[in-house]
Amino acid sequence: MIKSMTGFGQSSSDDGQSRLYIEVKSLNSKFLDLNLRIPKTFSDKEMEVRNLISEILERGKVSVSIEYERVASEQISQTYNEALFVAYYNVLKKLADRVYSPYEPLFQIALSSPDVIQNNTKEEVSDELWQKVRKMLTEVLQKCDRFRVDEGKVLDDMMKKCCESIEENLERIKELDPKRVARIRERLRGNVTSFFGEEGFDENRLEQEIIFYVEKLDINEEKVRLKSHLDYFLKALREPQSNGKKLAFITQEIGREINTIGSKSNDADMQQHVVLMKEELEKIKEQLNNVL
Repeated sequence: MIKSMTGFGQSSSDDGQSRLYIEVKSLNSKFLDLNLRIPKTFSDKEMEVRNLISEILERGKVSVSIEYERVASEQISQTYNEALFVAYYNVLKKLADRVYSPYEPLFQIALSSPDVIQNNTKEEVSDELWQKVRKMLTEVLQKCDRFRVDEGKVLDDMMKKCCESIEENLERIKELDPKRVARIRERLRGNVTSFFGEEGFDENRLEQEIIFYVEKLDINEEKVRLKSHLDYFLKALREPQSNGKKLAFITQEIGREINTIGSKSNDADMQQHVVLMKEELEKIKEQLNNVL
C-alpha cells in the first residue's frame, strides 16, 4: 500500500469560552519540511507538536496552523507601568513649560512611551486544555494521513497500468526478437556476399563471426531481468508500508534494462516498443515524486 504526500485535514471547536481551529496541508518533499504556526500560548509545547507531526506524517512539505482564541475572559489582557507613566508625564510637562506648550497632548504621548503599556497575554496552559488541543491535532493529522492513503490508491492504480503497458510491450519484443535475429543474420551474410562475391570468403569463418555478432546483440538476459524487476515493483506496491524511495530504486533498474534492450535491439520495430516502455516508465517516475 502506497501513500501520496499530498494531504489535507482540518477541524474546529467552540465551547462558548474558547475557539480552536487546526488545519494541516502537505505536499511532496524529500524530507520533512515543516511550517508550523502556533499561538504563543502553546509555544512551550512546540517540540511536542513537531514530534507528533513527524510520527504521523513522516515526510513531505507540511504546513500546520493552530489558532486559539478565548471568547470570554475577565482577565485584563494588558497592564500599565504607572510609575514609568508618571515619570514620562512629569518630564514632558517640564519640557512643555520651557517652550510654553499646552499640556493636552502630553497624556497620550506619555501613555505611548516605551514600556508603559505591558501586555499580559501569557496564559498558563492547563493540562486539560493542552490535552484537548493535542487530541484535536492528532485527529487532524490522521485525517491528513487518510487523505494521503486515498490519493495513494489513485497513484497505485496508475502505476500498475504503466507496468502492465511495459510488460505488454516486452511481450511484443519477445515475439519480434527471433525475426530480428534472422534478419540480422541474413543482412550480414548478404553484405559479405555482395562485397567478396560467392567464392571470396570462408563460409565456416563467416558463420562463426555471425554467431559472435548476434550473441553481442542477444537480449534474453535483459528480457528476463526486466520481467523480474516489474514483478518486484508490483510486489513492493503491495507491501503494507509505503516506500517511495525503494520503488524509485527499482525504476532505475527497470530503466537500465529498457535502455540496454534499446541499444542492443538494432531493429526499428523493436525500437518503437522500447520508446513506448520508456514513456510509461517516465509516467511512473513522475508519480513516484509524490509517493511517501
